[in-house]
Amino acid sequence: MLRALFFLFLFVPLTLFIIITGVPITFLDPTGKFLHFYSKLWAKTGLFIAGVKVQVHGADKVPSGIPLIFMGNHQSNFDILALYSGLPHHFSWIAKQELFRIPLFGYAMKRAGYLPLDRSDGRKALKTMDYAAKKIRSGVSVIVFPEGTRSMDGKLLPFKRGGFLLAARAGVPIVPVTISGSAQVNPPKRLEVRKGTVSLRFGDPVPTEGATGKRRDELISRVREAIEAGFED
Repeated sequence: MLRALFFLFLFVPLTLFIIITGVPITFLDPTGKFLHFYSKLWAKTGLFIAGVKVQVHGADKVPSGIPLIFMGNHQSNFDILALYSGLPHHFSWIAKQELFRIPLFGYAMKRAGYLPLDRSDGRKALKTMDYAAKKIRSGVSVIVFPEGTRSMDGKLLPFKRGGFLLAARAGVPIVPVTISGSAQVNPPKRLEVRKGTVSLRFGDPVPTEGATGKRRDELISRVREAIEAGFED
């Protein structure tokens, strides 16, 4: 618990500093590349404070020069830090609409190019999904946690269909990524941070063209199997 308190004592002010100093940069660099670099620095500093290392496997499987949708399991808040640190790609996040309403934090997300997904209303959900698909087709790679929330026992939860509907609309490949070790670093529902290693293991890209109806179910199964296989390697 002492390590967790020490981590929060340093990490919370660091996060506020990154937001306050990073948002103005977006007005000078609308591409978001500098802010992404800034975010990677934030993540690596946070991992260093926590005593956590990141190992990356299969980075050679990640295509370059095209937009992608990365889909991975979700066990801990440290998943976000690990992905920022280890993913060799400029990317954005798909986040639920409610997070964009948080003062300062929500504005920073918007300036950083995060894409909102409204799940409260069917019509609004389709509208935000069409917007996100358009942004992805224009060249923005994104990360989606298909479980929709963190797993409390490390086992994969049922996958929500929204991310796969978005992938089919965007028509870009899905790159599965298996995240291991983050639950040991930051156990669920416990104020605890431990030293350790988080592993990112990338699978082969999965095409999404024509993934509607039953084919979408097949796409969900293929991505789930690829993530599960990453635990066995």
